[in-house]
Amino acid sequence: MASVLSFTDVTVTRSGNTILDSVSWSADASDRWVILGPNGAGKTTLLQIAAAQIHPSSGDVTVLDSTLGSADVFDVRPRIGFSSTALARRVPSNERVIDVVLTAAYSVTGRWNEEYENVDIRRARRVLAEWSLSHLEERRFGDLSDGEQKRVQIARSVMTDPEILLLDEPAASLDLGAREELVQLLSGYAQAETAPAIVMVTHHVEEIPRGFTHALVLTEGSVHSAGRIDDVVTSENLSAAFGLELIITKDAGRYTARAA
Repeated sequence: MASVLSFTDVTVTRSGNTILDSVSWSADASDRWVILGPNGAGKTTLLQIAAAQIHPSSGDVTVLDSTLGSADVFDVRPRIGFSSTALARRVPSNERVIDVVLTAAYSVTGRWNEEYENVDIRRARRVLAEWSLSHLEERRFGDLSDGEQKRVQIARSVMTDPEILLLDEPAASLDLGAREELVQLLSGYAQAETAPAIVMVTHHVEEIPRGFTHALVLTEGSVHSAGRIDDVVTSENLSAAFGLELIITKDAGRYTARAA
């Protein structure tokens, strides 16, 4: 399979602090990666680089055959689906749900004077249906629950049929019911043959959907372990990464963690 992401000795420093330290990692088109690690491990920074939102301080990054630093990021970004809390904050609270998704076609947040073709509108409605959001089409984004807003963000991120989907803590702050509904939808999407490569950041192994194939564990900006998910999401690896003796179990394709 062709590589869609490649990091080689990537380092990020900010105000003298090292956020990522010599990270080398790659993802193929058929991969579904989960990124785990303690707070401050560099997970969100890594995802922002993968989304061509920021550049590393040193090292080489290739995203969809384009090398950051020499490629036009405005050509690369429309090929990437990206969902994050920071992006959601830029969505006007009075924006209709249909428009939150539709404006992804122009890579803007907030509908102004853009003109959309019928094919764009049909595509937006189909995506809303796929993520169980059709009944919210005319609702205002700011009036939705956290779970509904998270699903709208993901629907927006897949609106343009991206070649890679990047999700930054998509289940954060959700209650149990909303989390399980979202994880179930992500499980179906991850296992679809037509889905792109997926990279998801999370703090909790319980949020890993079925169908994910690989895991990357970061600690203090460095790669602790990476590879096939069952080889990486283990009691030994996560205990070392989080500095606490943990017991990791797996049942029916889902992981759970508890202190020993």
